[in-house]
Amino acid sequence: MTTMPPSIADIATRLRVAAQTGIAIPPIRDELKDGGADAAYRIQEANTLFHLAEGRRLVGRKIGLTSKSVQLQLGVDAPDFGMLFADMELDAGEEVALGRVMQPKVEAEVAIVLKRDLSDEGLTLSRLMSAVAYVLPAVEIVGSRIQNWDIRLLDTIADNASSGLYALGTEPRKLDQVDLRLCGMVMERRGDVVSVGAGAACLGHPLNAALWLARKMVEVGRPLKEGDVIMSGALGPMVAVAPGDSVVTTIGGLGSVTTQFAA
Repeated sequence: MTTMPPSIADIATRLRVAAQTGIAIPPIRDELKDGGADAAYRIQEANTLFHLAEGRRLVGRKIGLTSKSVQLQLGVDAPDFGMLFADMELDAGEEVALGRVMQPKVEAEVAIVLKRDLSDEGLTLSRLMSAVAYVLPAVEIVGSRIQNWDIRLLDTIADNASSGLYALGTEPRKLDQVDLRLCGMVMERRGDVVSVGAGAACLGHPLNAALWLARKMVEVGRPLKEGDVIMSGALGPMVAVAPGDSVVTTIGGLGSVTTQFAA
């Protein structure tokens, strides 16, 4: 059995305790600077294995840092990824208690659902497209176990890419029914427009992000499977939410998702 260095195991435990207690922890990046992104992903994987052993079930992945402006802000030139578990997906119309996500913010995304496994080396865009069952409008409720969202790359990778919950639309579209690059997005909170964007904001095209992810998952030994959900990355700025907020997100050609937060 491979053992983890004490720092990896300790930080993984601290992140889990923060999630359980709702008490955020200070940034962890300085403890990981020698190991870099590899060390941060080892922490994420340690907690993934912990949760799988608890009985949680993987149903997909999320992609972060798909915006060039955010990449510049964090000093990186590639996205990152996190795990999606079945208990992170909201039922249609489900009201969200804010306590379920620490320091919650929302962002609009395109969700991609697969109809076959993607385990091949040298995966191509055409192969990816042939594996897409359908796409949906989606909202990710991101959160951070790090105090005051004081994050850089290593903090967010270790913290499962700042994951929280996600909500999907209920009217699937085939890829040939929508232009994912040009689709516009408008997010309204309590009737006020708070975020706008388009598919091109996500690495130029949401499928570019999905291809990066699919290749990366083969590389790290967790290939995407039939039925998996890919949250492909933000189409516009993320927005903070408060108790009682109602957020309506509309993506051109895909429809809308309403996310209601409990008062």
